[in-house]
Amino acid sequence: MNIETRAEKIPVSVIVPIKNEAENLKRCLEAVRWADEIFVVDSQSNDGSVAVAEGLGATVVQFQFKSPWPKKKNWALENLPFKNEWIFILDADEVLPPEAAAEFASAIANAGDIAGFWINRRFLFLGRWLKHSYYPNWNLRLFRHSLGRYEKLTEAETHSGDNEVHEHVVVKGPTARLNVEMDHHAFPSVEVFVEKHNRYSNWEARVATEGRLAARENFAHEHVNLRRRLKSLSQHLPFRPLLRFLYIYIWQKGFLDGRDGYYFARLHATYEFLSVAKTYELRRQADRE
Repeated sequence: MNIETRAEKIPVSVIVPIKNEAENLKRCLEAVRWADEIFVVDSQSNDGSVAVAEGLGATVVQFQFKSPWPKKKNWALENLPFKNEWIFILDADEVLPPEAAAEFASAIANAGDIAGFWINRRFLFLGRWLKHSYYPNWNLRLFRHSLGRYEKLTEAETHSGDNEVHEHVVVKGPTARLNVEMDHHAFPSVEVFVEKHNRYSNWEARVATEGRLAARENFAHEHVNLRRRLKSLSQHLPFRPLLRFLYIYIWQKGFLDGRDGYYFARLHATYEFLSVAKTYELRRQADRE
């Protein structure tokens, strides 16, 4: 059965933002069938994603905003009729292991004053799980609905899609870490990597040019702020593409991932170069106006 009885459910509301994710959605949703409530927030998919989600017992909600803001995840956090205090954000290309159910139940039941939990994930690249490149990769995804939102870095059109790209969840209150790890099926091919990072570099350039950290007035977290400060510092360094390559391949020991680690690092260096070039382009355009 796809839908378990209410007594067996864990009191967490899962949000899965999608657009044309039929290929990934079944694997993703079946791994969280123990959740009390699952919302799939769709952006007018035309590949059968809605039928897949509804067939697995999820509640499908259509997101139809055309303006740059609000983005999909924060819109969902503000507007969906959640039954539970605890929220978990899950992308369609991410999969939780079977043991996540027991740990989520324990974490929620014994949270005390904890506002949110970080979860680690590993990346699948060219059919192989990377053990060093971009690992560990901690994300704050399980949190109390009233205490967390995604940061808002810019209201400009970024041409990166209607979903939050690299924005982080920031919460009011202490956090902890989960032991379970997610599998991230983000880059099954080089083509997918290039397509995604072409969009992501649009976001990087727009935020570097016009971004504002408005959300931090209400939601702050030391770990996220540190990551942002380091990111801001790196944007003023020369040879950013080379530094990105060295960070992944040498500092993170990506060379231990073999040829896959080398390609992964080189592709991220290309992504960094696109971000630099697009930022330069936007600033030149602004100077001419």
